[in-house]
Amino acid sequence: MSKNFGWGSRDMSDAGRIALESTNSGFETVAAHAQRFSKFKDFAKENGVARMERVDAQLVEKYGKELADKVDAGEMKPSYAQNLVSSINAVMSAATRGEWKSVSPTKDCNIEARCNVRYTAAPPHVETAKLNLDERQNAVVNLAQDLGLRSKEASLMNAKAALAEAVCRGIVSISDGTKGGRFREVPITNQQQIQSLKAAAQAQGGARAVMPQDQNWKSWREGGLREAREAVAEATGARGIHDLRASYASERYEALTGYSAPCNGGKIEDREADRAAREKIAAELGHGRIEVVSSYIGGRS
Repeated sequence: MSKNFGWGSRDMSDAGRIALESTNSGFETVAAHAQRFSKFKDFAKENGVARMERVDAQLVEKYGKELADKVDAGEMKPSYAQNLVSSINAVMSAATRGEWKSVSPTKDCNIEARCNVRYTAAPPHVETAKLNLDERQNAVVNLAQDLGLRSKEASLMNAKAALAEAVCRGIVSISDGTKGGRFREVPITNQQQIQSLKAAAQAQGGARAVMPQDQNWKSWREGGLREAREAVAEATGARGIHDLRASYASERYEALTGYSAPCNGGKIEDREADRAAREKIAAELGHGRIEVVSSYIGGRS
């Protein structure tokens, strides 16, 4: 019996490239899809699948949800995660000669939509007591919405040290788990932030970070953290924990400018104040460009 739908190779990546070339796609398109599909091939092999005939929607969705976890943790851009899934669809469609039913990166895999400007309102404040999660999971959710942390930053934080710094200096230094290794400081501007840090410190217990000491980052991200992300999504309609940073950004924008963020229906009344607020929020969220802030609070037009 032929393997990989008879595309002339027993290796899934090579067979996928040959199938793509048969569609008369351009060299760069074939190369891009093949390179991204090779990452899926490694995932499939880890899950006991070594031939295209055994690839199904459930396997692709499982892969996509792992990508969604990485997006939510701030480790991967939504656009790249979506492209990875789209390349699987392209290769499998070519390999099955059009019989493959595409898997949606957003609807089926829950990967955050790629959008440079936020048009929907920021998620409401999550009452973690209603999420049916444990203390550590609740801590990550609260740190995301009250301090604007990525889920990886919240998970790797030494909350006890952060609480002491918050009380003493009025800021929290963020260095572990940051995107690109960028150090930043988040200001303490309200009592709710202190309460979230106290709860996180209590959940941390004798561990070195909020994340359970007996787990590594990968097992936590794909286990307890995914459970938290899915609970948040179900409770708020948000894509996950990462989307809660929009709540922090919107609240900071209103505090800095005196009016609601554009995504919440506010109108820009002072463009200089708007730009200054965006610059400050970008720094607090760990971004180097103020344009990125539009995906949290809405555009400037």
